[in-house]
Amino acid sequence: MATVGNAATVNAGAAYASSFGNLPSETLYKSVDMESFSQKDNHYSTDAIPQLKEAFDIGFKALTTTAGGAGTAGYGMIPIYVDPIIVDRTRKWTPLVELFPRRSNMGMTADYNVITAKGGAFVAGEDAALSETTTTYDRVSVGMKFLYSVGRVTGQAQAAVPSYIMAGFQPSGSTGPFGDSSTPNAMQQEVLVKTREIRELEENLIINGSVSSDANEFNGFIALQGSTNQVDKSSTALSLDDITTAIQYAFDDGGRPNLGVCGSAVFGDLLDLLTAKIGYLQSAQQVFWGFSAILLNTMVGQIPIVPSMYMTNTANAKQLFFLDMSVIEMRVLQDLTYEKLAKTNDSEKFMLKIYEALINRAPSFSSFIDNIA
Repeated sequence: MATVGNAATVNAGAAYASSFGNLPSETLYKSVDMESFSQKDNHYSTDAIPQLKEAFDIGFKALTTTAGGAGTAGYGMIPIYVDPIIVDRTRKWTPLVELFPRRSNMGMTADYNVITAKGGAFVAGEDAALSETTTTYDRVSVGMKFLYSVGRVTGQAQAAVPSYIMAGFQPSGSTGPFGDSSTPNAMQQEVLVKTREIRELEENLIINGSVSSDANEFNGFIALQGSTNQVDKSSTALSLDDITTAIQYAFDDGGRPNLGVCGSAVFGDLLDLLTAKIGYLQSAQQVFWGFSAILLNTMVGQIPIVPSMYMTNTANAKQLFFLDMSVIEMRVLQDLTYEKLAKTNDSEKFMLKIYEALINRAPSFSSFIDNIA
């Protein structure tokens, strides 16, 4: 139902402009050609309605956030404001890179000697014949391996990319918080990302490296340990007795394990076992190098257990290693180094590299629990 209003409230000028814009008053804007009308060939001699309608639509169209194209930079009426914080969804903690000793190494191989057998001392009677006993030595040689991380930043990116904050990019300990890092330009951002990449590769190789799988890798502590001092659970659950047995194996072979490494699932199993054994307790605490870990009281003293994001959580294949760190070390020919590569088109290319290899002088000093359910 149409209604009428009070003419006193109407602004005549605004009302006229809304329909006719700047068209002079008393302008004929629509007229029928009567001659064509009578001949049934209808058309208008004057018709400004389409032009007036266009002006009307422009005047009354709502200005919305999608005017010009929703979220399209350069077209939308509202510009795009990008959050300056970048979060790495693929981040990994790398505690073992810091925990494993690093020793400089001259040459392309890490060479060392070990005693594999002693002839032993003996007792004898007065003036007995004395014969020497033989000690067996062996030389071990481990080849250096080469880790790379390569990046490239175009000139356009260097000119256009603003500064960002890499949120949670620097890990603190094995379970501690990640710290933020500022990257004032594209090149520094790319260098920081590539640094994290090579550190994560190094962490993975320390655990899972295998020369038999890839000749370019060095053997990690899993491959170096082999089957020495293995407690095979054969797809059964972990128990505290298994830990005692594993430590005993290493102890009886001359080792004194002082670091435990496992996946997050086994770490949770340990927490459950300790809670069930002695009730509520603070089973994790800060150990001397700043990492949060479970401390196990064993026959060789307290052993911190550090969870790793690179250990498997696959059922019936989980593992817990007890390592004697007095005989395990990273031999380093060249530590992390930044080097520019040849200029490619309008861009700067660079690489980060490490030359190193992991050695375990005495795998029998360590032990592990294998195939945990």
